[in-house]
Amino acid sequence: MWRKGSSEGSDRFEYLQTLVTEFQDTDSDEAKEQVLANLANFAYDPNNMEYLRELQVTDLFLDMLTEENENFVEFGMGGLCNLSMEPQCRDIILQNSGISLVTNCLSSQREETILSAITTLMNLITPSSCMLRFSLSESPRLRNLAAVFLQDCCTKEQVARAEHQMKGQQTAVGIPLPKD
Repeated sequence: MWRKGSSEGSDRFEYLQTLVTEFQDTDSDEAKEQVLANLANFAYDPNNMEYLRELQVTDLFLDMLTEENENFVEFGMGGLCNLSMEPQCRDIILQNSGISLVTNCLSSQREETILSAITTLMNLITPSSCMLRFSLSESPRLRNLAAVFLQDCCTKEQVARAEHQMKGQQTAVGIPLPKD
């Protein structure tokens, strides 16, 4: 485990800080996409969590979920997905309207964004009746992940209630299935 006082740890922090600064300073969408993708990948490593929290990367990812640029949304959602497993980051997401922002990503046309949103909701332990709709998807990836969510995060009563509410419906209002 790297410590802030160590040379390796401070090098890592400085590198992550450079990425965040580059994102803030550049006007190039392509450069911002590349930085977001890198930050999302770094969010996968538990050794980076303290640094990413200090640099407020969780807030940056949350901000990306309302952007029009679909790549910003996808990389932001992917980064949040990686961060949502860590308790302090999970708290930051929950305290900053993260459930609502993540749920809105379920209407994305991009399967990767939806997969990250479902996984993030699973990590935040928030049962969602719209998972039932995704469990009916033609996409095996969406169908399987939604089924795991329903099994692991919802009671049988919650699933039964959602099934009753959806009776006769194939889709949830306002959440189109992604195009193949």
